Amino acid sequence: MEDWSAATYLRFENERTRPAADLLARVPLERAGLVVDLGCGPGNSTELLAARFPEAELVGVDSSPDMLAAAAERLQAARFVEADVASWTPAARPDLIFANAVLQWLPDHETLLPRLIRSLAPGGALAIQMPDNLSEPSHVAMAEAARDPAWAARIANAGGARTKILSAEGYYDLLAPDAAAVDVWRTTYLHPLDGAEAIADWCRATGLRPYLDPLDAAERARFLQIYTDRLRAFYPEHANGKALLRFPRLFIVAIRR
Repeated sequence: MEDWSAATYLRFENERTRPAADLLARVPLERAGLVVDLGCGPGNSTELLAARFPEAELVGVDSSPDMLAAAAERLQAARFVEADVASWTPAARPDLIFANAVLQWLPDHETLLPRLIRSLAPGGALAIQMPDNLSEPSHVAMAEAARDPAWAARIANAGGARTKILSAEGYYDLLAPDAAAVDVWRTTYLHPLDGAEAIADWCRATGLRPYLDPLDAAERARFLQIYTDRLRAFYPEHANGKALLRFPRLFIVAIRR
């Protein structure tokens, strides 16, 4: 895919940061020497970590140059590293690996998550949040719009860029052998947005990227129009003109044995 756009992602900064704050609130560490924000994006989650652990060495890791540039401008006290999150390994054992809305883009969780928790210092925390919304209308409508004959040969399987995440029980079983405790929960947010156009704009920064990147400018405009029209059927506007974007997310906090 093309590089991520920090500016597009941050159009809904408050809504995107809220799950990171909710995840961090359940991390039981009183202090930390080394904290890694894995898939740090534009630094909004890194900023939360800096406030929670002001004495920690803070490292943000991401594969997107645009995201890293935005993060470095936002938080100069942290160190930011460009790396493939799937193969990244820490030089020293972190006390916290924080992975907010990133691991759903990576395959082979059965290998990845045990490797991450084993890389922690004893008593360290692995904190993960992943969207669990592939069956929501926002994403079903993507696959439906992708079947248009004008581009189906190129993007009909674009949804495969996202990993179908495991069940909560599946992640518990993956992490429990190396953990003193595993906390798994699911939260569904209802974000009031300015109609179907705003929902499409939200998804354009994330879930729509594998569908839009192979298309030219005219095709992208047409795809977005078809997609937005489909969204209107699922997300009606309420009395104040807002449409509610239902957004389920899976959360995990595992403490290294």
